[in-house]
Amino acid sequence: MNITFIEKVTASIQALSPIHPIGRIEEINGAVAHVSGISQIAGLGDPVSIYAGSRKISGEIIQLGDGIATILVEETMEGIKLNDAVHLHKPIRFAPDESWIGRVIDPNGEPLDGAPILQGKHAVPLRRGPPPAHTRRQMGERLETSLAIFNTFLPLVKGQRIGLFAGSGVGKSTLIADLAQSATADLIVIALIGERGRELVHFIENVLGPEGMARSIIVAATSDRAPQIRRRCALAAMAVAEHFRDQGLHVVLFADSMTRFCEAHREVAIAAGEEASLRGYPASMVPAIASLCERAGPGTKDTGDITAVFSVLVSGSDMEEPVADIMRGILDGHIVMDREIAERGRFPAIDVLKSVSRSLPAAAERHENALISKAREHLGNYKNAELMIQAGLYVKGSDPKVDDAIKSHDALETFLAVRDSRGIKSHFDALNRTMPDSMLNRAVGAGG
Repeated sequence: MNITFIEKVTASIQALSPIHPIGRIEEINGAVAHVSGISQIAGLGDPVSIYAGSRKISGEIIQLGDGIATILVEETMEGIKLNDAVHLHKPIRFAPDESWIGRVIDPNGEPLDGAPILQGKHAVPLRRGPPPAHTRRQMGERLETSLAIFNTFLPLVKGQRIGLFAGSGVGKSTLIADLAQSATADLIVIALIGERGRELVHFIENVLGPEGMARSIIVAATSDRAPQIRRRCALAAMAVAEHFRDQGLHVVLFADSMTRFCEAHREVAIAAGEEASLRGYPASMVPAIASLCERAGPGTKDTGDITAVFSVLVSGSDMEEPVADIMRGILDGHIVMDREIAERGRFPAIDVLKSVSRSLPAAAERHENALISKAREHLGNYKNAELMIQAGLYVKGSDPKVDDAIKSHDALETFLAVRDSRGIKSHFDALNRTMPDSMLNRAVGAGG
């Protein structure tokens, strides 16, 4: 028998405990229960079980006081009575393993795909600090994707952390799946935070597909799960990514979505007594976002990297709402998806003019940067004159720059929707061909 298998089973058995301290429910207040008898030995985040008649209800300690522990339960409070027994458990053992690749798990490391799963030999913390800033490498080389817009205008590089800002129904999940299938990486980790239950199987089978799943680990907590479970989903996915990064692998992490992570954090924080002071969010949301995002990024000389794509749901394209505003300030770029572009039928529905990859200009050659700059100028000129063009008020010859923009508009719109595996160089060649001769000559000349 495989010795490693025996060691993993042994580690899981050793983590079990036949003895559980027991407390008693003293007060029930809304979604929380106050328990006596365990506050002196419990820690924040420790799991508990409430025995209410024949029901066993799981919960988590979210606040500790003098003789009292406050518990947020994972199910309905119905049937819980004063003096019901509360068993305190050891912290959940979360130990990623290579056998998790191709699997779907919950934030506790339990399988969601119907097959048994084995914990690894070594447990990892769900919360840990990032590598020391002075030991981290700079961001690395460009990643190949199947999307021309990412291979040119908005490059992803090793160790980059980028935000994907989108409203509902504009193709965000499909874009994430395309990147997960095609981005250069050793391993893909996907956190599905607060997703609708019916969409989980659809995403796995129809959107990501067998090819994408073959090199992926999905950590999922559906919208019906308790807020502490949904919040833990992002932390667990990051812990999985860190585990494989520390083995020297390049991991691409997708967190969908950080908005739901923040909403879950808000529910837990308010239940623990924190005030909602930041447009409905607690002040602790800012360090919660920062501490999670900083864990991704370049590794040290002895480890791999975590390239991260964090999606953010924006209501009504409000980029100034708290979650979006904080994320933009922390990340190394932002991709903005636009509903009007999606309604025109162009996918991915990315607004290039509102999107920025802070890996540029370092991630591209001089002539490539010149092409990107000229193409952005072209898009901006067309956008500024769009109303006049559509109304038939623009007269050809009035502005040479607008004339050039009109000449290449259709070709450039087609280019922005290109999805193939030709690679970065071929996509830059295709971008070059979208420009009118006057712009093409200047761009090529700038590259020497």
